[in-house]
Amino acid sequence: MEKLDITGFISAVQAENLAVRGMRVYQNGELVASYQPEPEQRQNQYSGTKSFTSTAVAFAVQEGLFSLEDAVLDHFAADAPENPSENLKKMKLRHLITMSMGFESPMLMGAQRPKMTETDWVRYVLRANVVHEPGTTFQYNNAGPYLLGILVQRKSGMSLIEYLTPRLFEPLGIDVPQCEKDPLGNTFGAGGLQLNVSEFAKLGLLYLQKGVWNGKRLLDEAWVKAASTPQILADEGDEEIGHHYGYLFWTMPDGMFRADGKYGQYCVVVPKKNAVIAINSMQLTEEKKVLRAAVRTVLPLL
Repeated sequence: MEKLDITGFISAVQAENLAVRGMRVYQNGELVASYQPEPEQRQNQYSGTKSFTSTAVAFAVQEGLFSLEDAVLDHFAADAPENPSENLKKMKLRHLITMSMGFESPMLMGAQRPKMTETDWVRYVLRANVVHEPGTTFQYNNAGPYLLGILVQRKSGMSLIEYLTPRLFEPLGIDVPQCEKDPLGNTFGAGGLQLNVSEFAKLGLLYLQKGVWNGKRLLDEAWVKAASTPQILADEGDEEIGHHYGYLFWTMPDGMFRADGKYGQYCVVVPKKNAVIAINSMQLTEEKKVLRAAVRTVLPLL
């Protein structure tokens, strides 16, 4: 018997005709509410993928493959221009994970990728203009998480999915998922991960538990704290849903944070209520209405 009456959420979804495909609410380690208007199945989590890439970076840092304080050119010198700009020289891995790289414009975004003629996306990104000093300006940009995913793959000698399988997917009981690839066959760490809403929720539960799963520590607690702490002021959002960014997670009021994907994919971690709210949707317009519906109707119940 589910313990939470989410009639208010369902009514809000129906009143605004929101294309929610499924929702799960966990509290104190148990499923307390679910909404499944159509059969649960895997779908593209879009930028929710970025939070999995962040987690891959966490494992890589723990294993000593690199540090967030490393310069990007420490690892990508062969892909960069012969005479890199001063701003590119200043760019650190930390700037990639906080969307503060300083690039002139977003790259590798959803509408751009199908039209691209370039096959080497790493070289493409590193040849772009870096017009702001890294760390000073937020810009939502797939280039950063993409490069981080590439770095994990190069340092580990395996795909991002292969790297995450024994470290994350297997411990959490998630069957090996599919993910978008770049033209050279690398996993695209900024989007395209195929999961269902229950699987998506497990990432939030791991972070809610400060990196521990079934009594075993997977992630350093300090990483979980840093990833979910405001690192930079974003150029979108508001007081209701938050407007800061962590390590490929959006941060929210009252210590909450979320993985967030296009068209209404959300995994919201609510530490003070020991809860996780995960939602999959296909809300093609005004997708944040889905998030706001959950914030307004589900949060007060916890």
